[in-house]
Amino acid sequence: MKYLEGIAEFCAVADVGNFTGAANKLDTSVAQISRKVASLEKQLGVKLLQRTTRSVSLTEAGTQYFQQAMPALKALEDAQLAVSALQASPQGLIKLTAPVAFGEAFIAPLLNTFMQKYSGISVQCTFSNEKLDIVEQGLDLAIRIGKLEDSTLVAKKLATRHLFVCGSRDYFKEQGQPKSIEELKEHSLLVGSQPYWRLFINNKIQSIPVQGRVRYNSGNALCSAAISGLGIAQLPGFYVRKALASGELIELFPEYKDKQEAIWAVFPSNRNVAPKIRLLVDFLAQHLISDS
Repeated sequence: MKYLEGIAEFCAVADVGNFTGAANKLDTSVAQISRKVASLEKQLGVKLLQRTTRSVSLTEAGTQYFQQAMPALKALEDAQLAVSALQASPQGLIKLTAPVAFGEAFIAPLLNTFMQKYSGISVQCTFSNEKLDIVEQGLDLAIRIGKLEDSTLVAKKLATRHLFVCGSRDYFKEQGQPKSIEELKEHSLLVGSQPYWRLFINNKIQSIPVQGRVRYNSGNALCSAAISGLGIAQLPGFYVRKALASGELIELFPEYKDKQEAIWAVFPSNRNVAPKIRLLVDFLAQHLISDS
């Protein structure tokens, strides 16, 4: 802010009694100190310093200004040190929300590790598959997955996840393994909370309608149904990675995976985000595994 320009330079001169000492104190040049002080005097419309070839002294206005400006300048310095200390050792409560299954499996363990690292932090996390209004609910941030709606919230990408189309070996042995997207119509499909699957076809994301006799709004339940041989499901990697690795599930159409779906941290668009929030968001971005 322009009205603050020159105050630190003037106080340094008043404190040490000369321009050279002030320049050394602030690690700048004598000419810079002189310009800043002159600019401050012009802005205030008064003479603050009486200069001679041998000495510098305060005018009456300068003495009064110094007596009031110095404590204020010290308070600003203390505030900056306090914020820096908070960044190094953050304190306080962080309130956030995350999707239930993903939050319980991945966010909660990372929050626990974060709190072990920063003992001054406490966390209140609401696990919900509803998109809570974080401003209305008084939350600091939200973890969200997939395409974000337009809003005034700030978003930071934490990781990328993929959706896997897969079924069990026993199901494919009994029903055959589809070789094309069109052949999916001939199979038992396991439906999640949305009546479509998202596939990357012809260089764009397409929504493929699906229907079947099993419909669950739980990824864990869909994964269990797929392993049991009830049909084919599309699920995020964090539900099916172990089953795919063990051979319990077999992936279909890997060439059609959406490789752009992301996991996000979103928070209100305040210009000055609290250091503890930035620290947590950076921590999550560092430790969340992409492809989950």
